[in-house]
Amino acid sequence: MTKTFLIDTSRCTACRGCQIACKEWHELPANKTTQYHWGSHQNPPDLNPFNYKLVRFSEHLEDGVVRWNFFPEQCRHCELAPCKEMGDLYIEEAITQDESTGAVIFTEKTKQFDDEQFEEIRDACPYNVPRRDEKTKLMAKCTMCNERLQHGMVPACVKVCPTGTMQFGEREDMLKLAEERLAIVKKKWPKAMLADPDDVNVIYLIIDDPENYHEFVVADARPVGPMSKKQFLATLARPFKAMKA
Repeated sequence: MTKTFLIDTSRCTACRGCQIACKEWHELPANKTTQYHWGSHQNPPDLNPFNYKLVRFSEHLEDGVVRWNFFPEQCRHCELAPCKEMGDLYIEEAITQDESTGAVIFTEKTKQFDDEQFEEIRDACPYNVPRRDEKTKLMAKCTMCNERLQHGMVPACVKVCPTGTMQFGEREDMLKLAEERLAIVKKKWPKAMLADPDDVNVIYLIIDDPENYHEFVVADARPVGPMSKKQFLATLARPFKAMKA
């Protein structure tokens, strides 16, 4: 049985402890601070090869009141990962999925993808997550702290979360907890919903319309353009890969 995150945004205070813990655990270099220049408390402005996790800040007016929404973004570790399907068309096992945890992992082989191949892999992701280090050409994203899981520990971001925003465990248990929390949260926030719970192993409970958080909160929010031949082939391959699983 795979492992799953439940990220309950109703409890997030944007302390960014998860973002810092992720960066420290993976020993990622610092990013240049840009908060002053682009007018947001969110920093850095986007996911990048050195930030696998990013707490997004979004504000909007609701009935004349400014409302803040916080969204601790990361790879969703899809049950059937489009990035892996697309990557396998070029270099098999450059992107892997751990059978015991469900973690989708970018390996050293990802540096062999050329620019066009990388862009197709990134376009295949419905959440716009994959990034690449332009110097090393290695692809980068959340690893689910898979090495910690193999030693009986929880992901670093979950370990440090002080508010209970982030829960982690067996998929069946997290799905049950997600439904229980949703029923409670809906009493105060009727718009509350779970983001793509059937397809991903990082399930978000959000309390506002998805577009009031971030463009890629749910898969349906992705702008859909013309499908390339390789993307079409990857789509055709999905049912057969599901049968093998």
